[in-house]
Amino acid sequence: MSSRVLVVDDDRGVRAALRVNLTKAGYAVDEAESAEDALSRLAAGRADLVLSDVRMPGLGGLGLLDALRARDGAPPVVLMTGYGSVESAVAAMKAGAADYLIKPVARDELLVVLQRVLRARALEAEVESLRAALGRESSRSGIIGSSPAMGEVFRMVDAVAPTDALVLLTGPTGAGKEMVARAIHARSRRAQRAFVAVNCAALPEGLLESELFGHERGAFTGAVRQHAGRFEQADGGTLLLDEIGEVPLSVQVRLLRVLESGELQRVGGRETLRVDARVIAATNRDLRAEVRAGRFREDLFYRLHVFHLLVPPLRERKADIPLLAQHFVERFAARHQRPARRIDESVVRRLCAFDWPGNVRELEHVIERAVLLSSSAVVESVDLPTGDAGAGLAGASTPSGPPLSLNDALEREERRLIIDALRAEKGVQARAADRLGLSRSNLNYRLKRLGIAVEDVRYSSGEPPVRGQGST
Repeated sequence: MSSRVLVVDDDRGVRAALRVNLTKAGYAVDEAESAEDALSRLAAGRADLVLSDVRMPGLGGLGLLDALRARDGAPPVVLMTGYGSVESAVAAMKAGAADYLIKPVARDELLVVLQRVLRARALEAEVESLRAALGRESSRSGIIGSSPAMGEVFRMVDAVAPTDALVLLTGPTGAGKEMVARAIHARSRRAQRAFVAVNCAALPEGLLESELFGHERGAFTGAVRQHAGRFEQADGGTLLLDEIGEVPLSVQVRLLRVLESGELQRVGGRETLRVDARVIAATNRDLRAEVRAGRFREDLFYRLHVFHLLVPPLRERKADIPLLAQHFVERFAARHQRPARRIDESVVRRLCAFDWPGNVRELEHVIERAVLLSSSAVVESVDLPTGDAGAGLAGASTPSGPPLSLNDALEREERRLIIDALRAEKGVQARAADRLGLSRSNLNYRLKRLGIAVEDVRYSSGEPPVRGQGST
């Protein structure tokens, strides 16, 4: 469907010229001769963008802008002026205009501005859609995904969560097994009790036994007081035994007894304790192969294998990547107080083309780094890893989508040059403008158009901008 532009100007000749140029470029065009006429037309029909003159009888372009900003879902407004200076146009943008054009409007500039504004609008709509999807997924206790593979995971979680069945989660490292375990707990009757997780691979044999089952005072050197183990801590709640495939055979015997009887003895103790902990085990190993190799007890394997749930690797659910990436952008922008709010579509294509051997955890780390490096509201390709860390992503960029348009390439290069100049001049905009051969007001306009916040630019010297000179 063609984008629909409402042209607002009291000069019939101007409206006719704009209609011709926009129609040839593939836009659907409506006309209004005043701000009041435009508001009536917008109340009756759709427009994707309003292109309005500033000086008109009656309400005028700025009045139209104010009236539209008070409406939910109003289209973006591009203002045209033949009277104002660049400074007054920037002031209009501060009031909420998406961009401005100086009359007489050049055809090429008109089309570039409209394309940029409509693309930004589309990205905002996509972000809102992702946020809505994230809101829907929040009811699943942090599991994020809309792919068919994750749909099956959701179905399995919904089926097993209300029960007390022992669950075995398998899948590669970083795929999100702990998040699935937490979702099962959150949707169970034990949700108000403790969720306790222990990484069985992180503890040596002697310490693992004490950590799981507890110990009595004096049970071994350093046991200066009684210690309740993880099973006791999870009594009434849920215990996640992560990396269950790493548990030594000597500990597997005691573990099997607890799973079968619900009873345990602390290390060095004689009293038998009863515990009621729902157990979820997780592993990235093939436990059947471990059984055949003699490293995992067959009886323990079958005791664990009551309800098996496979958490698929990220490469098998690439439809989830945009949703996950947006979630991580918002999380890390808030945590680190960075300006990033969304991801450029070219970056999303690169992310989706990569196979992610480190799965969700690797994607999370890449997005956090990109958010830290980004100096604007949009995470771009330049913010992704380079060198060895980014070799895979760099390779993924080739088949990921259509080539960059000339306008996109020019805008990206413009952004790079401006940021480099600001870094070189430690944020002093007057000197950065001189370096670029621009006026201060022209640089200020470009900063606003590109969404570059001077205070967020990282300076090579590590020094902050000079207040009063480097910030606006």
